Amino acid sequence: MNEEIDISGKKVMVIDDSKTIRRTAESLLKKAGCEVFTANDGFEALSVIADSNPDIIFVDIMMPRLDGYQTCALIKHNSEFKKTPVIMLSSKDGLFDRARGRIVGSEEYLTKPFTKDELLGAIRKHVVKAA
Repeated sequence: MNEEIDISGKKVMVIDDSKTIRRTAESLLKKAGCEVFTANDGFEALSVIADSNPDIIFVDIMMPRLDGYQTCALIKHNSEFKKTPVIMLSSKDGLFDRARGRIVGSEEYLTKPFTKDELLGAIRKHVVKAA
């Protein structure tokens, strides 16, 4: 039933220092009709987020300069974006990492490599139901 929810036209931000992850996510999301914005670290992401006002943000935890937790906390502390869902991406699947993601305000935690269904499912769950 979840497959039926249309996510085309949704603005999705993908923040990851891995070009492969960014390209993979961008490709999957564009096929689903989403408008995709990418950044390779938290600093770059913050200006893109301010310009693009995404519906949902996927952020890698392990990044140089500003990690995913710091990036998420900054997004959530901004009154304009505090309601924007933030999904953490990580190759680590630890309880501590998940808990820390919750503390800084993330809505969900996906373990890399994520599947197309996980990626699109998170958008359907957090963006479409909220609309």
